[in-house]
Amino acid sequence: METLNTINAIIIDVLGPAGPLIVVGGLALLLILGAIPLLMTQKPDPLDKLKQSTGRERLDAETKAVLRDTRRNEKLNKYAQFLEPQDKQEYSAVKMRLLQAGYRTKDAVRFFYFAQFALGIGALVAGVSYFLLFIGKDQATTQQTLMYCLGPGAAGYMFPKYWITRRVEARKEEIESGFPDALDMMLVCVEAGQSMDQAIVRVGGELKASYPSLADEFQIVSHEMKAGKDKGLVLGDMSERCGVQDVSSFVTVLSQSQTFGTSISDALRVYADEMRDKRVMRAEEKANKLPTKMTLTTMMLTVPPLLIILVGPSAVGITEMGNIGK
Repeated sequence: METLNTINAIIIDVLGPAGPLIVVGGLALLLILGAIPLLMTQKPDPLDKLKQSTGRERLDAETKAVLRDTRRNEKLNKYAQFLEPQDKQEYSAVKMRLLQAGYRTKDAVRFFYFAQFALGIGALVAGVSYFLLFIGKDQATTQQTLMYCLGPGAAGYMFPKYWITRRVEARKEEIESGFPDALDMMLVCVEAGQSMDQAIVRVGGELKASYPSLADEFQIVSHEMKAGKDKGLVLGDMSERCGVQDVSSFVTVLSQSQTFGTSISDALRVYADEMRDKRVMRAEEKANKLPTKMTLTTMMLTVPPLLIILVGPSAVGITEMGNIGK
């Protein structure tokens, strides 16, 4: 116990009142940096095992494409165990969130966790450096030390998640805005004699300039259907990627129309009318909210100048009268 008190006293004399906290934070950082190589240990490559077992030094290009996805980033592939969650449910949830944000690459999950790790460590180092160089250990309190040291690290770690959330919301809003137009175009194509698959391809090409996110979803659907995937599964995957209730209802309408054998054009016509009415209702709702949102801003920008105009001359007159009386 006396030894610990002596060490604590020495640390306080050298680093100031916040010395023990700085030492603990440094030890924690060293522990994290020391554990990274262990976490980054790569599993044996199945391709190397196959080479050893078969005795073949070279494999043809088709076998390589099957056994290993060459589109993955090889640098990130070395740290897959560290940059990917081991829980399948957590991995699926993060991947679906990134798909809803528009990031469809196979390395999206790894880039996301790498961004969290890199920004968190970088901001933590920047915060500690700023604190030691400009604030000073002697003048800062414990609360200030925690704020300047740990605050930037926490902000850097949470920034990728905040960015993904904003991207998801912006993408959902874009899909909601363009979906009624997409249904109208799809209805015109179907009534002109085209099949549903051809209508989806045409709509995906026409919407590329105005609603790129929705156009990309239709193009993915067309490619998957051309590859032979079931239409119901393809549309269900589209609704999950979009995360929009209107798209989910559209998929349900098409599935029911296909199940019961009703006309697709009639179903599209009714649903397109509902989507147009819903878009008008959303616009009216935003318009009705606008006066309430502008009230505070209007008061802040108009009341002070009005008070200056009305009360200013009287205040100047009272001041001049007081000076004359003196």
